[in-house]
Amino acid sequence: MPTPLRALARVLSGSTYALLGADALRTPGGRVDQAGPTLALMRRALPMPADDELVVRANAAVQLGGGALLALGVLPRLSALALAGSMVPTTLAGHAFWSIEDPAARKMQRIQFHKNLAMIGGLLFAVLDRP
Repeated sequence: MPTPLRALARVLSGSTYALLGADALRTPGGRVDQAGPTLALMRRALPMPADDELVVRANAAVQLGGGALLALGVLPRLSALALAGSMVPTTLAGHAFWSIEDPAARKMQRIQFHKNLAMIGGLLFAVLDRP
């Protein structure tokens, strides 16, 4: 039986990914253009669909499903691992601070990049969690 604190942590973390994934799945919008350069680089090494919107929506579906499963406590270690994997391209594509010239915008994207690294770290703790 999970402790109340463990269950609360899963709900708080998982629901965040589920909401973000649902939003990106419903309206991928600018995420597709933002992801384009990173996806082009990834395609050099990985077999991936050529449709950037499809890839963005697939990543969003992983976040929606993984977040829901984590929040419900269903396969929490596996869902956290899937979420961590989905956050790597999300972070690289969405917060490429190294490619931004404007110092203020660069700083904001660097903060978001490191926030995402912290989220990945939290997911890795969930992967290692043992009741």
